[in-house]
Amino acid sequence: MKPLTTFKTPYSPDQQMVREMNTKLGSNQNDISPDHTEAPFDLFIVGGGVNGCGIARDAAGRGLSVALAEMNDIGGATSSSSTKLFHGGLRYLEYFEFGLVRHSLQEREVLLQAMPHISWPMRFVLPYHPDMRFENTTPTSRILNTLMPWTKDRRPAGIIRLGLFLYDTLGGRKILPATKTLNLSGTPEGAPLQPKFRKAYEYSDCWVEDARLVVLNARDAEARGATILPKTKVTSATRSGDVWEIELANQLDGTSKTLRARALINAAGPWVGDIIQNKVRSNSRETVRLVRGSHIITKRLYDHDKCYFFQGTDGRIIFAIPYETDFTLIGTTDVEHTDLDTRPTCTPEETDYLVNFANGYFQKSITADDVVWTYSGVRPLYDDGASSASAATRDYVLTLDADKGAPLLNVFGGKITTYRCLAEDALDKLGTVMPGISGIWTAGIPLPGGDFPVDGVPALCATLRKQYTFLSDRWALRLVRAYGTEAQDLLGDAKLAEDLGEDFGATLTEREVRWLMAKEYATCAEDILWRRSKLGLRLDKAAAERLDIWMQSAAQNLSPA
Repeated sequence: MKPLTTFKTPYSPDQQMVREMNTKLGSNQNDISPDHTEAPFDLFIVGGGVNGCGIARDAAGRGLSVALAEMNDIGGATSSSSTKLFHGGLRYLEYFEFGLVRHSLQEREVLLQAMPHISWPMRFVLPYHPDMRFENTTPTSRILNTLMPWTKDRRPAGIIRLGLFLYDTLGGRKILPATKTLNLSGTPEGAPLQPKFRKAYEYSDCWVEDARLVVLNARDAEARGATILPKTKVTSATRSGDVWEIELANQLDGTSKTLRARALINAAGPWVGDIIQNKVRSNSRETVRLVRGSHIITKRLYDHDKCYFFQGTDGRIIFAIPYETDFTLIGTTDVEHTDLDTRPTCTPEETDYLVNFANGYFQKSITADDVVWTYSGVRPLYDDGASSASAATRDYVLTLDADKGAPLLNVFGGKITTYRCLAEDALDKLGTVMPGISGIWTAGIPLPGGDFPVDGVPALCATLRKQYTFLSDRWALRLVRAYGTEAQDLLGDAKLAEDLGEDFGATLTEREVRWLMAKEYATCAEDILWRRSKLGLRLDKAAAERLDIWMQSAAQNLSPA
């Protein structure tokens, strides 16, 4: 399978985006025929998070007819609220989840090569002190307390180094550098930390722009023939012989429709149980454990570009990560979230927890007053009966119900790092009852804008600045990190910044907003400022309201009378 060919149109960039906006917004972005007599889709996917969009892309690329419905914005829930890492899960080694860790480690570089604009290598500094104590309930703790009782819940340096050796070798590496030991004295890595931390280990993982990952998968799925229906809620799904009849409600205009499909995939994330029990009305006993993960954002806390991996006495870990150039991201928490109707938010208690956790490492203390933004998401972990949220497995579980007619595949759990593998496994499992599904293809195939080398961002920025001399270094980098090789398509024939239309602030222009509305399903300011980008950190409330008003006006002007 090769990347799709890009065809040039006879229209200017603005004209072309208006045409595409007219196609999408003029039909509320999700107006498809409600005719029951049409041939059913091969697959209908519930949920427009990373798993649902990943499956849609994979299936469409195999020639299957696919429809996907997301009741809110594409990637608008859990998938845009992660810690934004492609990682193996170093702490999962404590729980002997070697298969999950190996699977995730192997996948890091596969993903990195397919999306070098939204994912890049990062180095993580793990400070060590011999008096650090750890939770005594993990399998590793129990073994150490039995064989080495004198450690008293401490981790000898050799044990941590052994874990990092496994982390380096379980998945194999071709791009990412290996672990090394750091002497923190007099180094940039040691400067922000308390003096008691004299030693650290530095290892590799990858950053990913999670919300853009989801949207790019949806775009590529649509380019390969899938029907993507944002702001469309599944209200009922009923078997009718060998097909599913799926009732849909348009969240924008209140209209309803019915579609048919040969198979139904429930990738609704936190709502997977609701789909099973209330929409499909199945008696399945499988459930998810809802765990809220919250993050805080502060002004930049240190001057280098590496991340920190901090270990707590409660068995938890948090990261401190350079974020959007001028900020630091700290997270995450693990708190049971019992009510799906309650929007996840970072509570004052979670903020205090993260602040105090970070203050156990940083030399300069922070307070809740230093927090400029917070975000939270609900992780739908497979309920494996673990004693705590932290101990619950992060691996995914796929269940297939095909005994009563048209097949139903339920997706439980999963990590953002393994979304592509999950999609392959989902289609393999579905293939046991739907013969003829072709083979795997997504490994190494770039997402839109990702067709350039892993180390090619500086060259791409230089080319962009040479062609568009009005761009600053930061502006060019932001566009390349968001759009990759498509940044040139977005800018089109602009000679001056004024050619990009209205200026909404922080380098966001009308040309870019039209692109996001026409190609990336954005319908309101929040979609753009907090998911397609993080420019909400740089624009005030008045600017956000002005953008929202402009977008609603643009949508109304393109809607049919």
